Amino acid sequence: MSRLPGARRLAHTTSVALVLAALCTAQGALAQSPPVAPTPTQVSPEVDRAYAQLMASPAIQKLLDAVKADHERSVDDLKTLTEIEAPPFKEHRRAEAFLARMKALGLSHAKIDAEGNVVGLRKGTGGGPLLVVSAHLDTVFPAGTDVKVKERDGRLYAPGIADDTRGLSVLLSWLKVLNDNKVQTVGDLLFVGNVGEEELGNLRGMKAIFNEHLDIDGMVGLEPSPAGSVLVLGTASHRYEVTFQGPGGHSFGAFGLVPSAIHGMGRAIAKIADVRTPSFPKTTFTVGTVGGGTSVNTIAPDARMAIDIRSDDMASLLEAEKKILAAIDEAVTEENKRWGVTSLSASTKLIGDRPGGRTPADSVIVEAATRANAAFGHRTLLRGGSTDANVPISLGIPAIIVGGGGKASGAHSLAESIDVTDGWKGAQNSLVTVLGLVGVQGVSPALLPKRTARTK
Repeated sequence: MSRLPGARRLAHTTSVALVLAALCTAQGALAQSPPVAPTPTQVSPEVDRAYAQLMASPAIQKLLDAVKADHERSVDDLKTLTEIEAPPFKEHRRAEAFLARMKALGLSHAKIDAEGNVVGLRKGTGGGPLLVVSAHLDTVFPAGTDVKVKERDGRLYAPGIADDTRGLSVLLSWLKVLNDNKVQTVGDLLFVGNVGEEELGNLRGMKAIFNEHLDIDGMVGLEPSPAGSVLVLGTASHRYEVTFQGPGGHSFGAFGLVPSAIHGMGRAIAKIADVRTPSFPKTTFTVGTVGGGTSVNTIAPDARMAIDIRSDDMASLLEAEKKILAAIDEAVTEENKRWGVTSLSASTKLIGDRPGGRTPADSVIVEAATRANAAFGHRTLLRGGSTDANVPISLGIPAIIVGGGGKASGAHSLAESIDVTDGWKGAQNSLVTVLGLVGVQGVSPALLPKRTARTK
């Protein structure tokens, strides 16, 4: 039996580094955020003791060896699921395949819920916490995208293969090795393959999970991340669709009589571009898409644009939003005044609402991830981003996002790829994080505190 570097006993003063990782493109789920909080220079004796017990346990070492042995089979799952397209709001075929795998691996009562999430509960011995372990089913790619997996130069290429199909395959591997090795956790594990993480999915899947299961005590989500990375901050966002409407008319004959919807929108965009936001907490905005008009020789009767506003702080987001919405109203007023009319109007529709917040750096769930990382020889990197963890974090429920192993690149592009060489190491690391939180019967206690169940 091979012994991992984490089998040695580490002092509870294991140092960690606060490093922000710029991990993906600006469109990626794990987009860059500034430093989020001071990182504790040590974990508590209780956390250190629990992970020392885990890593010294022959049963856990056997389990981790099983993760390594299951790697090739897990990669087969990865390829199979990747080749089932899962555009936003059209995840059902992949959900059915994931559900079938979960049932085959022992979660006979797993199901697809009303929102489209795949949900399966693996019961613990009783009296422990309920921890969600999750990965999202959807990808950013539209229906018809070529999702055939191609292998070259030691990498697997396909849209969505890393974000987040790798996470789904790791969940299945965990389920298999836990059941094959008859490892009994103290707390319950709610395995979730969720919908709605990408684009205008608006975190609908995770919102449904936490609305339905009011007794959840914490969440560990899997996303493509470097070794040691722990997401603790959920970047909040609001997205608006803005529609400008006027009477329209001939570009020559009606000139001076009617306002242009496109000109009004142009004024609004110019004003929005001048809005000032703080660099810390990082707060951003963009007019992402525009459209409208009927022909080159028509005063436009309509125009539309979509705006994305994000911040690592909810108050800062709301302040930026207030300025942007005011800029739109001012632009309409100015365009009407330009022609001495009142016939141009603008309406706004909230099309994206991702709540935000942060899991404290000194919370048990972050210390657990820190200690597990140290057991595998990794320094912890705390970071922020917009992920499924936004939902529980906004509710005050401890949540983090960690990696499942493998080296990903090209997120949200047709050239997306992953090198799964030794990817089992990341799957081991994140599994140990989870086991410390829910505890293992006869090995270690559950570290994650039980919470008072919420009410609807």
